[in-house]
Amino acid sequence: MTPEIIKSLIAADMDKVDLVIRDRLKSDVVLIRQVADYIIGSGGKRLRPALVILSAGACGYSGRHHHDLAAVVEFIHTATLLHDDVVDDSHMRRGRATANSTFGNAAAVLVGDFLYSRAFQMMVEVQNMRIMEVLADATNTIAEGEVMQLLHVQNADVTEHDYLRVIRSKTAKLFEAAGRIGAILAAVPAGEEEALANYGMHLGTAFQLVDDILDYSGDLAQTGKNLGDDLAEGKATLPIIHAMRNGSPEQAAIIRNALVNGGLSDFAPVLKTMQETGALDYTRKQAEASAREARDSVAALPDSKYRDSLIELAAFAVTRNY
Repeated sequence: MTPEIIKSLIAADMDKVDLVIRDRLKSDVVLIRQVADYIIGSGGKRLRPALVILSAGACGYSGRHHHDLAAVVEFIHTATLLHDDVVDDSHMRRGRATANSTFGNAAAVLVGDFLYSRAFQMMVEVQNMRIMEVLADATNTIAEGEVMQLLHVQNADVTEHDYLRVIRSKTAKLFEAAGRIGAILAAVPAGEEEALANYGMHLGTAFQLVDDILDYSGDLAQTGKNLGDDLAEGKATLPIIHAMRNGSPEQAAIIRNALVNGGLSDFAPVLKTMQETGALDYTRKQAEASAREARDSVAALPDSKYRDSLIELAAFAVTRNY
């Protein structure tokens, strides 16, 4: 099964999700419509809402709430992107100017708040207290992860444990919630719900680790990001942490200087150190291990095209180049 087959399997559902997204972005406030349309229309993999659809399908759900909740998950994710770009002073995402660059920081933050509040309006409408609890907890955990990451900016002493805690909060938690939601909707046994939640957590971890790799090895035309953005923002991601831990004192000093000063003048020697210490290979191995954990989590689910698609999605997460 290929990513194209996965897309075709859920294409009709994702079209309905898009309709929900467009409908629920409506506002009498012109600036809200402009910024929301800009960020939602800028593309993206829609991986998190797709996970809601796939997990619901794998559990045999036949209702319609998964479309609304997939849109909720996308709104929460988009709100975090708007706020992230302001915090990081980012100017490019997905190959185009960020919303904060185009409309200003104040507009980006406030429209992010609108998306959060609209998401909570929508999850209340589903009238499932358990789902509200899962999404409220996930949103809070994401916020904690954002603050933890902020505390680690320009910190060359971040450990691998510290970093994994950040990405499991900031990134993997929403994947985990997306996987769990489909199971809750279908009212499957607790074991199947936990299997899909674990799948989402490991998939999200793998996904973020590959993003870390692509920041030092990707192509702008495919990733929509400039090489070294994480380094320029003072973020000690796993490749940086591994290179500092395994490089010579001189190499570690170069990386520390680049990280603390947030500049790219030392990008070439930093990249050279990563190559010599196997930092990118190490990070990929960690991503592959997380992807295996994801696949193993759902292997015992009932046989279906949706279960197979979840397994294939885990493989795609670590082989992608964008």
